[in-house]
Amino acid sequence: MSLSEHVRTLGRGPGRSRSLTEAEAFDAMSLMLRGAEPQAVGACLMLMRMKGETAEEIAGFARAAQEALPPLPCTDLDWPSYAAGRTRGLPWFLLSARLIASSGRRVMLHGWNGSDSAVRDGLDTLGISVVRKPGDAAAALDRDGIVYLPLEDLHPALFALLDLRKVFGLRSCVNTVCRMLNPGRAGASVQGVFHPPYRLLQQDAAALMGWRQMTVIKGGGGEFERHPGKIIEGFGLRYGSRWEENLPALVHDSRRLADLHLPSSALLDLWERDEGPDFARQMVLGTAALALRTLGKDDTVDTLWANRHAPRASLAHAAHGIRN
Repeated sequence: MSLSEHVRTLGRGPGRSRSLTEAEAFDAMSLMLRGAEPQAVGACLMLMRMKGETAEEIAGFARAAQEALPPLPCTDLDWPSYAAGRTRGLPWFLLSARLIASSGRRVMLHGWNGSDSAVRDGLDTLGISVVRKPGDAAAALDRDGIVYLPLEDLHPALFALLDLRKVFGLRSCVNTVCRMLNPGRAGASVQGVFHPPYRLLQQDAAALMGWRQMTVIKGGGGEFERHPGKIIEGFGLRYGSRWEENLPALVHDSRRLADLHLPSSALLDLWERDEGPDFARQMVLGTAALALRTLGKDDTVDTLWANRHAPRASLAHAAHGIRN
């Protein structure tokens, strides 16, 4: 099929148009990634935005995007970061991801954060490897247990679709597809959203894709980052079944995340010397605890924090092959 046929399906008009099936969405995304006509790409994405994308469409798009990836090492935890224009202070969630990696799990961060330098500065401050060549990811994971892959290097064709926001002046469903990419085919994924309705959309798409473990929250700045002073609504999957839970506040502190006016070096102060606001510490530990629950692990996050400087637990790397 040509992409114009999928545009016709979406845009026939009242009473005649319909959403794409998962198979049609897979075909449509495959065509867009291979360089379909720009006018048809824009029409397809904006028609979907107007009607609202379905879980079947997101699942089909994400499957096609995954299939177009280069070979990558398998990981334990998928951690997308696509909150471009972050406005809520330092990326404390990076400490949570590093804490999970220090326990012996393999964590793959991937994302794009626009012109905002907070995440990039945080990665540099904490010494988390930013891998520009997907083939170098395995070495970084074996060494540190954690790696960050920028979308523009990981999947240039998908990034080009995401970057069309500059042309449209509007978000498209590609933002959601990126969060569902799971390049390391991890058994568990943690995701943050800024707009609450997307939690259910991502939950339902993950179920269609056969995922087992997933947690989606409305997080700080759209990242997977738990506000410790608020009740958090969690959505996702547990062992393949839909899961929803209200997670209680961890501390009696209603401040906004943006109220922590700290330099990027504060991330390292907290990690190296446990120095800094307790509010930030609770944010890190609470986020990490929720990630551990997603992994199906019963480790005590306080114990992980106390042992964060110990040598990383040995991994059975033979069990972590390269996925094709």
